[in-house]
Amino acid sequence: MNHRFNLYFTFLIGILSVLGAGCSKSSSSGAISPVEPVVPVPVPQASADTLGKTYLALGDSYTIGEGVTERERYPAQTVAILSAQGIKFSPVKYIAQTGWTTGNLAAAIASQNLTTSFDIVTLMIGVNDQYQKNDTTGYRESFTGLLETSVRLAGSRRSRVIVLSIPDYGVTIFGAGWPNVGIQIDAFNAINRSVTESYKIAYLDITGISRKAANVLGLILGGGPHFTGTEYGLWASPLADLMAKALK
Repeated sequence: MNHRFNLYFTFLIGILSVLGAGCSKSSSSGAISPVEPVVPVPVPQASADTLGKTYLALGDSYTIGEGVTERERYPAQTVAILSAQGIKFSPVKYIAQTGWTTGNLAAAIASQNLTTSFDIVTLMIGVNDQYQKNDTTGYRESFTGLLETSVRLAGSRRSRVIVLSIPDYGVTIFGAGWPNVGIQIDAFNAINRSVTESYKIAYLDITGISRKAANVLGLILGGGPHFTGTEYGLWASPLADLMAKALK
């Protein structure tokens, strides 16, 4: 009995020794360190560049895209072209409405009390001055005022302002009923171009492009004086080139 007990005791001591050695080795080389607390990384606030360039489009029905979707407006298509080139934009801000003359646009801008400047400002206005038979002398004065306002809204950077000529709605079914529309549009465009160039501001002549719509299906919208999104895309392409150059 004592002999068996001694053997059992000796065996038990041996097992405990082995287990002790194993535990000692594990604690010296493979011990699990306490878990470090996770410190949240602060998310930086988006900068103006992260949000994208800002674009203010001033005008009338041609700028707001009467009869087409928002995506088909020429400012929206211009931004889409530039975005594909890696130039990000915030949503376009429009101050434009069907039927607006230079006077209407000036009043609308004043009513908004804009306090921030924009990276790009485009201006297309005058078709309703012509349509309402406003005199060209008054147009010169009001357009000049709008151009100066555009420069101010672009942070006093003339290089960030682009003027677009008035399209010729004389090629539409609506315009065909009015004599000498093209001649009158040319007279108003001669004024806005002269004023724009005297300020050394970029000028984009889209009037010639609009006149080609008379011979191409799908560019004139219904029976009114407006154009389709496809036509506006033809304006957007050269405008995108000018805007990319201005933003360099």
